[in-house]
Amino acid sequence: MLVTEYICRRRTGTRANATITARWQTRNKLVCSRQLTRSARKLRITIVTRFVCIAVLVLLGLNRAAFAGDWPSNTVHVIVPYSPGSAADIVPRIVFERVKTQLGQSIIIDNRPGASGTLGTHLAALANPDGYTLLAASAGYSIAPATFPNVSYDPVKDFVGISPLGTLPNVLVVAPSKHINTVQELVRAAKTKSITFGSTGPGGPIYLTMERFKEAAGFKARVVPFKGAPEALTETIAGRIDVYYSPLLAALPFIRSGQLLALAVSSEKRVPALPNVPTTLEAGYPNSNYNFWIGAFAPAKTPRAIVEKMNAEIAKALDDPGVQAKLKAIGVEPTHMTAEKFDQFVLQELKTNEELARAAGIARR
Repeated sequence: MLVTEYICRRRTGTRANATITARWQTRNKLVCSRQLTRSARKLRITIVTRFVCIAVLVLLGLNRAAFAGDWPSNTVHVIVPYSPGSAADIVPRIVFERVKTQLGQSIIIDNRPGASGTLGTHLAALANPDGYTLLAASAGYSIAPATFPNVSYDPVKDFVGISPLGTLPNVLVVAPSKHINTVQELVRAAKTKSITFGSTGPGGPIYLTMERFKEAAGFKARVVPFKGAPEALTETIAGRIDVYYSPLLAALPFIRSGQLLALAVSSEKRVPALPNVPTTLEAGYPNSNYNFWIGAFAPAKTPRAIVEKMNAEIAKALDDPGVQAKLKAIGVEPTHMTAEKFDQFVLQELKTNEELARAAGIARR
């Protein structure tokens, strides 16, 4: 009886276990099927999402291309972070006047001087990157980061280069009333008494050019800051400051009229506009040369097609005989590069000016 009951229970238990196992297998199949269904759905969603993203990117690219093709349909503003009449103001006016004609659209030069050009440059960095606000800056663009501690813009991250416009030297000038006729006489005077020199603010190209010359010639001088070249030239002519290293373009009319005397130029070679004026290198001061350049920039994220289009228009303007004649008449050498090469040039200038500022002992103020 006991054996028979045990066998019956074992058989019943086996059937129960089999039933339970079958149920679990069925349940697992359902779970696996659902998981496969979900995975398939996720895969389909992923594929669709990627397709949509690619389509959106393509459409955005087409829209940008179309946008660049329509550009400019409104007035373009070019911020010049220097005073009217300065070298970095006159050169962009000459070039963009021609570009305006080529594009058939108004281009307005907007002067925003102050703090060695950093105020206007900061405003340009904040502009919408739509191609309707550009920046025309001088070599000071690559000097200020080496001499100011908290420049409110990043010259690499906040802008893209479009093209240089021209290069020109600075010219060392004094008033005839100072009775200094050569650069050697100036150096001798500076070594025997305190003299003053004008500058468009610490950290600007004029400041660094003068510091480089002082270091090479071995004398000291006290800086008197001004907002721009016109103010500094006025004070130099009046004799209220002793010497000024002026952009050639701004000083040339006063040199020709006899109101100022040119002692030397900062370039490696003499300039055609002043063939009788020696370079500081010729005058016997090694490592005293420094070139001054002016270029055009756009806020970062400006559509590349717009940057390239403006680069091509600037190249075309610089090839114009009328533009070349105007620039060369004021001692400016028309200069063009591709946007990529100009970016590389600016990077090198940033490195060079950092080294120059450190060698001259110009601390970030």
